Amino acid sequence: MYEVKLKNSDEKVLIDEKVHKFLTTDSKMKKLDIINRLRRHSSGCAVFQKTKPTKDGSFKIETYYLHKLVAEKFKKSDRTKVKNLVGTVNGNKLDCRIENVEWRSRSTASRKRKSSSSAGYTGVYKENHRYRAVISKDRRSMHIGMFATAEEAAMAYNKISRELYGDEGKINIIRKGE
Repeated sequence: MYEVKLKNSDEKVLIDEKVHKFLTTDSKMKKLDIINRLRRHSSGCAVFQKTKPTKDGSFKIETYYLHKLVAEKFKKSDRTKVKNLVGTVNGNKLDCRIENVEWRSRSTASRKRKSSSSAGYTGVYKENHRYRAVISKDRRSMHIGMFATAEEAAMAYNKISRELYGDEGKINIIRKGE
């Protein structure tokens, strides 16, 4: 495994030996010097960006997302008409090892997205002094229940998510001691 320092961050992107070899020996990747010019994108991904002038005098930014490059090179056969978006299994967008990159459907990608809920958990919303757990199924919102704590609501959400979506469902990580 290799840790590659990002140009605009103290963070590092993780890649395996095959990916490192591809980035350092493939003629196009070598010419672009991607391995030494990776940056952290505002979305949290590792990217290489190149600005190119256009015929009309303006500029075009070409963006290469590392996790997408890895999927297209090493997991091309896993791509389907439905599973055509790339994500990371463990949720760490800077972990671009082959085993951690996967093709996903739009609905799975949506469920795996980090929560923006003020309660801190996907599908959990504070109402007065209690917490409501809600999940989506077939584009409709399903009420799971009302709970005394955000953690109880998150656990109820996790249970229904597993029942409805199996491994492709979003599972909240419950914070300990709260």
